[in-house]
Amino acid sequence: MQAIAARRVVSAIFFMCGSSIGLWASRIPDVKSATGLDEGGFGLLLLVMASGAFVAFPFTGILIDRLGAAPATKIFSVAIVVSFTTIGFAPTTFLLALAMFVTGFCIGALDVSMNGWGAEVETSLGRPVMTSFHGLYSLGAGVSAAAGGLAIEIGLSLPLHFGLWAAITAPFLIWFWRQPWPQMNVSAGSGDKAPLFALPKGALVLAGLIALVGAFGEGAITDWAALYQIDDLGYSEAIAPTAFTVFSIAMVVMRLAGDRVIARYGPVRVARISGVVAFLGCLLLVSGINIWVVWTGCFIMGIGYAVMFPLAMSRAASDPHMSKGTALAAVATLGYGAFLLGPPLLGFVGDALSLRASFGAVALLTLALPFLASALKSPPQR
Repeated sequence: MQAIAARRVVSAIFFMCGSSIGLWASRIPDVKSATGLDEGGFGLLLLVMASGAFVAFPFTGILIDRLGAAPATKIFSVAIVVSFTTIGFAPTTFLLALAMFVTGFCIGALDVSMNGWGAEVETSLGRPVMTSFHGLYSLGAGVSAAAGGLAIEIGLSLPLHFGLWAAITAPFLIWFWRQPWPQMNVSAGSGDKAPLFALPKGALVLAGLIALVGAFGEGAITDWAALYQIDDLGYSEAIAPTAFTVFSIAMVVMRLAGDRVIARYGPVRVARISGVVAFLGCLLLVSGINIWVVWTGCFIMGIGYAVMFPLAMSRAASDPHMSKGTALAAVATLGYGAFLLGPPLLGFVGDALSLRASFGAVALLTLALPFLASALKSPPQR
């Protein structure tokens, strides 16, 4: 019963975290417009956000090893709402950069801690559930992105939109804060002196690369799909968030079904097929033939990328050679770091060539997934 109650709370926090990303994705064109920066300059701002996450990863891993994933999740769930709200109210580019750094830190910390707690719940239940957690994350992102499109349509200002999101989220945070926190096992390696910064070792390196490629594609859609449609394809700003919404819906569908699919066919086979599917979706997006082809490509990409990050994080949590917190932080450094670091790099490519070329680079990187999938085999335990 304790694990079932914890599953409900973890599911809720994944949904809330996803809603913050959807909020951000829907208003990126407005944030960029307010700064007056080109793709390269705005890419530097995104790099500031990425650096915040990189700072957070090692500290969060140590915190999980010493205190447990649940307390860390509780703290950072509140912090992420506060930090995202400051983005909407930042009056200058400097203060916006500061707000984005803090937000990046909170995103990275919450991502590692909630995945750590999700892995504990998965172990307690004795069946795959991590993919469904990420499905609720994608559902939250899709709902929030769709709401963002509506907010743009009715002319809601950035401060009002971000403030309204915080007000809607606040009751949930109060509920979440008051929930009992079942203290599941802290990592067996928590008594050891964990390194401040660690990278994956052995087969976990390949699992980290799977997370990297999957998160790179997801970050590209989150931060650049709307601008790609507006700047390169000439579509209106009001319909541009639809691409991310369609992508998120596909992620939800696949992730909610993913636990059963993985249990039946195994993580390696599922990852290989998913990599091929994601590549085909990228090709449709890059073609830009018409808006329906673009949205279809986004949907197919969502199906393909859906299970990559959850599978990599589950593999990290079960690694026999590193403590849970350190392993999760190490894979997150490659994987979730790519979600934040990838978009700035794509911005530089877009500035030099075009955003179409940026998504072409995403397609080429996706080709690596079928070859990396063997790293997802369950490792022998010590």
